Amino acid sequence: MMENTWDREWIRETEKRVNARMMDMKNTGMEEKFPVSLIDMDCWEWPQGVGLYGMYRNYQMEKDPRVLEFLTAWFDRKIAEGGMERNVNTTAPMLTLTYLYEITGKETYRRFMEEWVQWMMDETGLLRAGEGCFQHMITGDPNDGEILIDTLFMAVFFLARAGKILGREELVREADYQILNHIRFLLNRETGLFCHGWNFRGNHNYGKVLWGRGNGWYTMGIMEYLEQMGTGDPLRRYFLSVFGCQARALKGYQDPETGLWHTVINNPHTYLETSASAAFLAGIMKGVRLGYLDREEFEPVIRRGIPGVLGKISEDGTVEGVSYGTPIGWNSDFYNEIVCCPITYGQAMTILLLQETRLL
Repeated sequence: MMENTWDREWIRETEKRVNARMMDMKNTGMEEKFPVSLIDMDCWEWPQGVGLYGMYRNYQMEKDPRVLEFLTAWFDRKIAEGGMERNVNTTAPMLTLTYLYEITGKETYRRFMEEWVQWMMDETGLLRAGEGCFQHMITGDPNDGEILIDTLFMAVFFLARAGKILGREELVREADYQILNHIRFLLNRETGLFCHGWNFRGNHNYGKVLWGRGNGWYTMGIMEYLEQMGTGDPLRRYFLSVFGCQARALKGYQDPETGLWHTVINNPHTYLETSASAAFLAGIMKGVRLGYLDREEFEPVIRRGIPGVLGKISEDGTVEGVSYGTPIGWNSDFYNEIVCCPITYGQAMTILLLQETRLL
């Protein structure tokens, strides 16, 4: 058993601060760069969706009724308002809704899930790129013929959860199909890491950039996904094999001084980025805890990485060094020019890391 050299109560209090800060992400001093709100919790979009999941995970461990009240009030208000655009990114909040439905049994939540799933599966709903892959359509841009590694966490994992809850096996199988094909088109076999995107119109991976946070969606996300799969599922072994190859590749790119990773993983001239680093560590630590990764092999990675992320958390719980929303670019310079600011998904990924630190 790996000895925990961090005070569990201090880590717990830090997690609570990070969660509380996420519940009020206004006044960051950062101006929005896109036509939708990415920074605070007021909008139904993908950063909020990832943030909500982090909050739910905090509630799962702490059982703080104030957090559950925040979550249910948020969804009740947004569902009542209606009018949200449906696309891959706006599907992100739906993952947390599946858990809240299990807790509350609210029929409005179930109906909303059923309606959203119907849109995803309908041929006139969620757009498909080549091979039936979910096209990474976003608010204001269909991204014609384009798939991104981000889609797995934003939409596919919800589909599988909904399939389990609604008793619809075809939804789970569709989710598996999507993961398989995103691996097929996005995995860079020379490195074991993922390219950010693939375009079916030009049959290319753009600049084959190995973007940090994009890889983190798989490292962290597949560990969450496997919790839903039965132990006898034949795809489990394959998903774990890809995860293991990715984790071993990440070892070689961890910054030796800070324990963090660069926003373009294999380019040390790009800046160190916190959300990707937190996602890598959370996924690797969970993989070690569950016996999917060798503890002795990855302990040095974990020991170097945890202080690096902890050093990015300010006194008020703000996670610093998180890159802003990032479309696909053709080269490392594009990713290196993305500004950093406090944002909900950085808070959420850090929560998952802090929870794994508590479980060491």
